[in-house]
Amino acid sequence: MPCIVPIKDLKNTAEISELCHKENAPVFITKNGYGDMVIMSIETYESSCFMQDVYGKIEEAEDDIQNNRLVDAKSAIQNSKDKYEL
Repeated sequence: MPCIVPIKDLKNTAEISELCHKENAPVFITKNGYGDMVIMSIETYESSCFMQDVYGKIEEAEDDIQNNRLVDAKSAIQNSKDKYEL
């Protein structure tokens, strides 16, 4: 269940910081009963960015497979050897 906090509670910064670290998820801030902002710990943010990068790379790989942009392992190794003069 998402953590939702009214904007007036942001006055207690230490409590909000503790909540963000405890939840390990975004904390949604409301203003006049409507969504206004989202805050999170740096750890949660970095984890989210990392996972977005991973999912993006998986999506690219799936697209390569669908469009037959594939190289067999032996060719890939040989290409690397040739490129780096190994």
